[in-house]
Amino acid sequence: MTENDRLGVGMVGYSFMGAAHSQAWRTVGRVFDTRVQPVMAALCGRRADNTTAAAERLGWAAVETDWKKLIERRDVALVDICTPGDTHPEIAIAALEAGKHVLCEKPLANSVAEASAMTDAARKARERGVRSMVGFNYRRVPALALARRMVADGRIGTIRHVRAQYLQDFIVDPESPMMWRLDRERAGSGALGDIGAHIVDLTRFVTGQDITGVSGMTQTFVPERPLDDGSGSYGEVTVDDAAAFLARLDGGGMATFEATRFATGRKNAMRLELNGSAGSLAFDFESMNELQFHDHTEDDSTAGFRRILATEPNHPYMHAWWPPGHGLGYEHTFTHQMRDLLEAVGAAADPEPSFADGLAVQHVLAAVEHSSSNQSVWTEVPRQNAL
Repeated sequence: MTENDRLGVGMVGYSFMGAAHSQAWRTVGRVFDTRVQPVMAALCGRRADNTTAAAERLGWAAVETDWKKLIERRDVALVDICTPGDTHPEIAIAALEAGKHVLCEKPLANSVAEASAMTDAARKARERGVRSMVGFNYRRVPALALARRMVADGRIGTIRHVRAQYLQDFIVDPESPMMWRLDRERAGSGALGDIGAHIVDLTRFVTGQDITGVSGMTQTFVPERPLDDGSGSYGEVTVDDAAAFLARLDGGGMATFEATRFATGRKNAMRLELNGSAGSLAFDFESMNELQFHDHTEDDSTAGFRRILATEPNHPYMHAWWPPGHGLGYEHTFTHQMRDLLEAVGAAADPEPSFADGLAVQHVLAAVEHSSSNQSVWTEVPRQNAL
């Protein structure tokens, strides 16, 4: 293998998403025969001691404490951004202008203006052969990729309804401490952007349609939380705890969305159901290897939902893994994400989802917030051109 077959990766951030991405970078080249092989060149974090320990644990060869230095490294050709949303624009734009490919975690930014600037930078960089992708990893669940294929093949006909939910309960306890995800300056929004962004993107991905308008509401149930500094003081929660909204699709269907971190008993229940003129599909990430399918063209006396176990070699991504019936997990979605990105970079092709896709999601999130702040008036969503 020559140097041209290798792609040096530099990653910024090493917490939850950084650990998931690191495992994927370690694994992808051992599972998939990709056009280029990743080299985990350098990890960047603010504190040298913590970053060094993380690099040793996660498999990175070197350490930087300044993301600008990471971008300058000659052994880094791709920058992977796993930091809070308020840092995405500056890092991504600088990396693209420096000629580095970019993978940026979702949501793309904290505002439409920031996401627009990032998308403009991606378009300009693309003219120089520089690629970019936003990290909506759930697109890489085999069952959901199969659902997309079935919709495209017309298996459920014309889509009439979409029901999308993302339900968690990790901050139900009012004494759970403040964190960056509860600070609007850092996170942009709460459940809406953190997990709602996923189901907005998945709806666009699986249906192949855009959202044209919304009517929504958001709610903060616990307005103050204890600071995690032992002082006994409390800090203000400046994001939503839950969001719900109605939407129209450009294909004529209607959709309902719900994102909450207060659904007691639900740990990571990301659900998607599509009802079409010829059938239905239903998915729940807590049973991520299964897809429910109803064929409405069958004899009514025997028709009903049936389980598809999405572990066959002809199902998306599954040819590289285990025998049928041996399920995959959360971490595999990131491995698939890196595989698709490496294939695109190696083929000088545009990876998906693009920054333009990330901007499209950001427009929806902004429309929901506008609708909520104006007592749920209908809000049109601007159309986003492809990158």
